[in-house]
Amino acid sequence: MPKTRISAVEWAELEGRRPRLAGCNARLGVHGQSVRVPLARITTDDGASGFGFCRATEEQILDVLGQPLDALFDAQYGATPAGQFFDFPLWDLMAKRAGQPVYRLAATMAGKPAPQSLRVSCYDTSLYMDDLHLASDEEAAELLAAETRAGLACGHRAFKIKTGRGARHMPVEEGTRRDMAVIRAVRAAAGEEAILMIDANDGYTLNLAKRVLAETADCRIYWLEEPFHEDHALYEDLQAWLRAEGLPTLIADGEGEASPNLLAWAQAGLVNVVQYDLLSYGFSDWLALGAKLDGWGVHSAPHHYGRHIGNYAVCHLAGALARLAFAEWDETVTPGLDGGGYVIEEGQVVVPDSPGFGLTLDAEVFTQAAATRGVIHAL
Repeated sequence: MPKTRISAVEWAELEGRRPRLAGCNARLGVHGQSVRVPLARITTDDGASGFGFCRATEEQILDVLGQPLDALFDAQYGATPAGQFFDFPLWDLMAKRAGQPVYRLAATMAGKPAPQSLRVSCYDTSLYMDDLHLASDEEAAELLAAETRAGLACGHRAFKIKTGRGARHMPVEEGTRRDMAVIRAVRAAAGEEAILMIDANDGYTLNLAKRVLAETADCRIYWLEEPFHEDHALYEDLQAWLRAEGLPTLIADGEGEASPNLLAWAQAGLVNVVQYDLLSYGFSDWLALGAKLDGWGVHSAPHHYGRHIGNYAVCHLAGALARLAFAEWDETVTPGLDGGGYVIEEGQVVVPDSPGFGLTLDAEVFTQAAATRGVIHAL
């Protein structure tokens, strides 16, 4: 019987827009309001198609044309080395061929009971350093409180706050005081039941991290993300200090250029939440990694900021991973990409049960983008 093969690959980059401009973090300048969303649509010779995040080169696109589907996607793991650059489109395609959402296919492949419905806890990741133009901590605090209230109105009940203003953008003492003023303002605006995280983007020293956590202990920080660049000795010290202080704050790390020792440190209990970037690491590899983290009692919380489609794809990991802590949510509207089936209710994403990732691609918008500034190849 002839094997099903890839007959066409189209690639284009769509442009999305956030509701408001995203400011600085501890390391970088203004992140802006526009978002680039690189997508590929792959089609098989029997007419099925799937799409998703993809940064493949034209050479890699040509390499996959004509390849049999079973050479690109393994029923036990996911994307093979030959299909790795098309990981997300392949998952969308295979789940659509199976007539089920990706989260059910992922659960079945992992040997887990396939959920009939799925709700995933999420956090609002939009609380950047939007206040650096303001002279007073009071004004800054009120601005971030207003942004928090906007997130509450959208259904969020967990919020991640960018901190580390003293690393680059403000003098250390003034920046640290403002960090703490903002944390307190967000807690007051979000309410006592909300979950708060802070993300220093490597902008703290060990002693500054301890100071901020100690002086905002009443704000109950759920996790501290990237306090400083990964360091075994500093992690040991910080974890010992947290235990001595009776603070339940978790340590999250792994988003950027993570230490090759990060997973060993996670297994040893020095890192509590692993955040490798979903779109760079890959959906298939994250499923395998998440299974290990589940076994170690470590949380998964993949980063994917700035690409929009990651909001949706990350949720499907929860079908197979017991310890997926949160989906990061970077609110964006991208013409041509419709995620309207996803709804945020009381801090959770209600994931659609439609086949694939549950997204719709506007064929006219995508084809036009591929034809004018993308790639189209077919057998």
